[in-house]
Amino acid sequence: MVVEECTPMALFDGDLGIPDDELAVALLTLPPPLNLADPSEARATFDAAIAPHDELLKKHTSLPEEHEYEVQNRYIPVEAGEIWIRTVVPMSQTMSKPFPLLIWIHGGAFIVGSPEIDDLMLRKIAVEAKVSVVNVNHRHAPEYPYPIPLNDCYEALKWAVKHSSELSASPAEGLIIGGCSSGANLAAGLALRARDDPFFNKEDGTLLTGQLLQCPALGAVPPQYETGILSPKLFKDGPLLTAANSAACLEHYHPDATSPYVSPLLASSLCDIASAYFQVCGMDLLRDSALLYERLLRENGVTTKLDIYAGYPHAAHHILIGLEITNRFQQDFVNGVRWLIDNPKQ
Repeated sequence: MVVEECTPMALFDGDLGIPDDELAVALLTLPPPLNLADPSEARATFDAAIAPHDELLKKHTSLPEEHEYEVQNRYIPVEAGEIWIRTVVPMSQTMSKPFPLLIWIHGGAFIVGSPEIDDLMLRKIAVEAKVSVVNVNHRHAPEYPYPIPLNDCYEALKWAVKHSSELSASPAEGLIIGGCSSGANLAAGLALRARDDPFFNKEDGTLLTGQLLQCPALGAVPPQYETGILSPKLFKDGPLLTAANSAACLEHYHPDATSPYVSPLLASSLCDIASAYFQVCGMDLLRDSALLYERLLRENGVTTKLDIYAGYPHAAHHILIGLEITNRFQQDFVNGVRWLIDNPKQ
């Protein structure tokens, strides 16, 4: 790994936290952050927001017709239980080869959330990027703390590989793990874990070829880089994600912060990892660790692509639907999947 002290200006310029005029007005309408200190309250608030979210998305986003894809909910076995997943398979009349695979992990601080929050966008991605999707609902903290959510997602990733033919897909055409926020933390950890697991290999066509990290939470930062990580202080009061909520998340999840599967910046090597696409929000306390991780992956020979959204709060694409910046974020999501398919780890 490349090791050097990172100065603040090496990571970002001062304009990244400044919203444009349309966004500045919209920021005044944001709801308060979820109360993650109370998981029951946070879950009720989150679940109540799904239907309004979907109605807005249908109004402002071009979504595919239902006949263009097939959706199925399935239950798969995991350690000491089972989880449900939602699969989305494009219905193509001209398919000449299997589809690539995208395994997606929802956000929610490991405490709240479900596949429902990204469901409509993943249907759009399945059709427009021509990829079969496995949308994972891991078990949640505090009832199921670390490493259970990580292991659930790893089992789902392996399930997708083993059952790819049921999804008109083949990992040899592309195997991508992705997620938003805490889901991106799990995805980044799984990308490292898959690199070190002989199950995922090029010879058998099971290599993990891509990772999509959307507003990623990346855990601990090595001391030599701490001077360049300013966003946790700049945006400790949000909007949407606060330092207090981050602390509550860790209290419920109980992760091993020294593990590279929780804090990928602590990995002893960042070489030979799946290609990575980042979507980073400019007004997000997680911003600078994401910018650092992208830089270190790139410097260690990993193919990366980075899109930054100036002045945009953490995971605001779920709330500020219809804004120009949100439309761009959503289209970049689709294009990012396409880019990972076209630029796989070799």
